[in-house]
Amino acid sequence: MGKAFVIGVMGPHQDATFSLQDEVTFGRDPVNKVYLNDFSVSRRHCVITRDGTDYLVRDLGSHNGTLVNGTAVDERALRDGDRIAIGGSVFQFCSGNESQNPTPAEVSWEESMTITTTMETSEVLGPEGGAVFRLPKERLARDFGVLLKVAIRLRGIRDSESLLWQLIGVLLEVIPAERIAILLGDEASSLEPGFAWDKITGPGIPVRVSRTVVDRVINNRRALMINDVPKVMPSTSAKELSVRSVVCAPLCTPEKQLGVIYMDCRSAGALFDEGHLHLLSAIAGIAALSLENARFIELLERENAQLKAEIREQFDMVGDSPAMQELYRFIAKVAPTDSTVLIQGESGTGKELVARAIHQHSQRAQKPFVAINCAALTETLLESELFGHEKGAFTGALVQKKGYLEVSEGGTVFLDEIGELALALQAKLLRVLQEREVVRVGGTKPIKVDVRIVAASNRVLNDMAKEGKFRSDLYYRLNVVTCQIPALRKRREDIPMLAAHFVKKYSARNNRMVTGLSNDAIACMTQYDWPGNVRELENAIEHAVVMGSTQQIVTDDLPEVLLETSAPVNGHDMGYHGEVAQKKKELILDALQRADGSFTEAAKLLQVHPNYLHRLVRILDLREMLKKKAV
Repeated sequence: MGKAFVIGVMGPHQDATFSLQDEVTFGRDPVNKVYLNDFSVSRRHCVITRDGTDYLVRDLGSHNGTLVNGTAVDERALRDGDRIAIGGSVFQFCSGNESQNPTPAEVSWEESMTITTTMETSEVLGPEGGAVFRLPKERLARDFGVLLKVAIRLRGIRDSESLLWQLIGVLLEVIPAERIAILLGDEASSLEPGFAWDKITGPGIPVRVSRTVVDRVINNRRALMINDVPKVMPSTSAKELSVRSVVCAPLCTPEKQLGVIYMDCRSAGALFDEGHLHLLSAIAGIAALSLENARFIELLERENAQLKAEIREQFDMVGDSPAMQELYRFIAKVAPTDSTVLIQGESGTGKELVARAIHQHSQRAQKPFVAINCAALTETLLESELFGHEKGAFTGALVQKKGYLEVSEGGTVFLDEIGELALALQAKLLRVLQEREVVRVGGTKPIKVDVRIVAASNRVLNDMAKEGKFRSDLYYRLNVVTCQIPALRKRREDIPMLAAHFVKKYSARNNRMVTGLSNDAIACMTQYDWPGNVRELENAIEHAVVMGSTQQIVTDDLPEVLLETSAPVNGHDMGYHGEVAQKKKELILDALQRADGSFTEAAKLLQVHPNYLHRLVRILDLREMLKKKAV
């Protein structure tokens, strides 16, 4: 019988031969006969001794066990050709009966891979399903900290691309790979390279992967680790890639396959161990859930943005603020009905725009929409315009004329500023709402009409009714469905969007190339209270487009009234205009102090009209300051 020996078939001692003439110890401590610099190997892992004609391998209480042909053993007699797995290394026992050292057989998939089955413990299956892998306490503590770090880092990321780059950074910190690639897709045939990092070439450069490994992982939905790839897969692309070690894990939730995480090394001494596989599997599980959530949020955000755009286009309105979203929902609810609508809001907020949107999305959309400003016509003329008149009803009534309520048959009549309607006409309008009929001026025959009434007012009709300035019965008939359009100062977040909309509109109308507004101009407009609301903003933008001389609207292009209120915003010095506004405040406060609070006397001192002084006090926001001084 010749001398027995073991030969390395995988790991740092590949192809090395160790004689078993004396006792041979294996371990992570350099004093061992076979020194294994592998974290998964214990300091004194196992020993091979001679017992008569037999050779015994005995585990020395290692953390991760000693495997013989894939089975964990405490002690076992070795037979010729047995494979001994110690951490990431594999040795083959040779009894010495051969005349020369044999060439180890090719390592099979089953002998070289480790497949995770559960992350509930620190155990994974070995080659034949019976091996137990337990991490040292220090390694467990470190890996637990890594998982906690990953969970915290990924949980707040709502963008899938950012999430995957963060994931790559974490993995390269904790797993000793040279290259990493994340491939996305739900089937092996549809996987697409998404994100990659090569420690030599850097991020973003495509990383070629072993399709054999990736296909196996995606099809089995299990993580896979292979050391000594050239021997395990000599005919695959891994040989061409010069890859030595591979670890790959699926990105999947219980319901869905999202892709795989692939990591490899080319260096001969670089090996992955079961701990790396275990950690990658756990991180992949966390990342898959985070990625699925991020994708779902992105989908919701895209759908939300699309719906908002459709609503804005649908209602021909601009604004994404919560107040405008509530207004869009109101229009969508009331438009399909025939209910009378009362729209209230300050002048310039777009009451007619809301009325038109209600009409356009109602069943009356194909019929006429007639808008009447009740404050623009005298009582007599308004009565004739609304109700029509008979021939000879009054001087100049040479022919019969139908009123707007008749000619709008089947459509919508919008009565703007209805609070200015004379009491006599209010009574006639009440009959229209109650009986759905009109009587022309000078006529006696009621005429049935089918119209929808949408009214609007910038005054509080309820207060007017209490004061006897508006018929309470008409108010109750109008107040079936009511909406309040918010003032522009109460939805300042919409100002940049509105401004950009009007810039586009008036630059095209005036044949000027204006690309946008400067940050200072936007800050100035956002700070202003806009007493004239959207109408005033539109006029201000038209003024800026006409008066400006550059491709971008700057502060100096805006109307003077806006610049009078300019002040430092968020610590930013507004320069000349801020200084002018501050000086105006000082002059007004000084004049009012000298006049003992009398606006009339202060106006004389400043040589301005009292009404203009009141306007300046409001624009410069001095009322609160004056109240405090008065107290």
